[in-house]
Amino acid sequence: MLDLAFIAFIAYVLLLGLRRPFLWVLLYVYIDILAPQRIGYSIITELQVSLIAFAAAFGGWLLLDRKEGSSFSLRQFLLLGLLIYCWWTLQGSEFPESAATKWDWVWKALLFAIFLPLTVTTRARIEALALTLILSIATIVIGTGLKIVSGGGGYGNLKFFVQDNSGIYESSTLATVAIALIPMAAWFTRYGTIFRPHWTVSLFVAGLVFASLLIPVGTEARTGLLCIAALAILLLRYTKRRLTFVAAAGVLGLTALPFLPASYYERMATITEPGGDESASTRVAVWKWTFEYANRNPFGGGFDSYRANSFTYVLPVRQEVGNTTAVEYREVTDEARAFHSSIFEVLGEQGYPGIIIWLLLHGLGVLQMERIYRRWKAAPDEAEAWISPLAASLQMASLIYLVGALFQGIAYQPVMLMIIGLQIGLNSYVKRLESVSGSKSQDKTAERELSPSEKRVRRLQEAAKSRGAVTA
Repeated sequence: MLDLAFIAFIAYVLLLGLRRPFLWVLLYVYIDILAPQRIGYSIITELQVSLIAFAAAFGGWLLLDRKEGSSFSLRQFLLLGLLIYCWWTLQGSEFPESAATKWDWVWKALLFAIFLPLTVTTRARIEALALTLILSIATIVIGTGLKIVSGGGGYGNLKFFVQDNSGIYESSTLATVAIALIPMAAWFTRYGTIFRPHWTVSLFVAGLVFASLLIPVGTEARTGLLCIAALAILLLRYTKRRLTFVAAAGVLGLTALPFLPASYYERMATITEPGGDESASTRVAVWKWTFEYANRNPFGGGFDSYRANSFTYVLPVRQEVGNTTAVEYREVTDEARAFHSSIFEVLGEQGYPGIIIWLLLHGLGVLQMERIYRRWKAAPDEAEAWISPLAASLQMASLIYLVGALFQGIAYQPVMLMIIGLQIGLNSYVKRLESVSGSKSQDKTAERELSPSEKRVRRLQEAAKSRGAVTA
């Protein structure tokens, strides 16, 4: 029954897309995030729904959609350069088989991020893409939040709609993305046009924010706690009553403490004492190895080059003996440990050229959103008041993602690449607005400089042109 519901919905949107091809772009976003083919049990697992949606999205834009406003920006060139460079490093990968497996989804994510800004050329489309991202993630987050409230959870134990721990369904990744999208969800309570600001929208967003904050607790993901801290710090910039905000956040945190399980406290304690946790200890050792590996291989070792690592480190092991705690230091030898950081993931796999491109890609996004926020935050027109807050929410999404990415190998996370595509689309849209407003301003300035007789001649010429146009 679940399979039929998914298939019916996908088929319905494919039919609607015959009149509105942009719906196929949104359909691919929904499928790529939620992965219904992994949730279903029978028919849908055999269908290439992701490929069908991607072909429809690209083909629909190419053949049926209007191209006004579509342009290729610097960040799209950076994405294209990163895609080509990843393909080049793939050819000399140390582990061709596993590298090919990762390349199979990375190139699709990068290609779609390059393509996406070409389609989001109006406010309606920008908002529709943002809403699809929010609702697709909300489907997972709300379901997971309900499971946490009902008593489920624990590090590595909380399963969502699928039975594996990969992609967006990996606990730390979901925690990062859920927290990163909170500002964008809040944006809809004031500026949405698809769902107009209403108490029902505010209630839904409040529930989504609560569920998002529960994800780091239920998954016991340390990265999620860091992302919550980053969100709180970033929100201080946009809060008028900062002392009240800090006090309210403190009271909320203290109120939640009695309800947190003991296992959560134990895991969070390893943030300040990483040497006492094997997972945290291996990260430091892997990062050291990766830096040395990049010095030996400045152009990277291709995808999954971490499989070449091997190292020994000392780990303190605590044992309870009666009322005392004995600490024994043991040597631990480990190998083929993942990078546990997007910075070191790109450095180890694509070397120094790759990490430069990747950092430029995200750094330019933060700067572009800052420029838009400053330029449009005083926009008097209600039709333009939405631009600055959306730029601020997209900037916060990038910064929170980068905080989470410091401790996870999510350099090519498809949701965040879609956020990049949305940022590029907003930046291009704003540039067109500025170009139009600039040309109007120049026309007004030129008209003020004309003499009275020249102004009369211009008005007569314009009137003659308009009469000719009506006749034609």
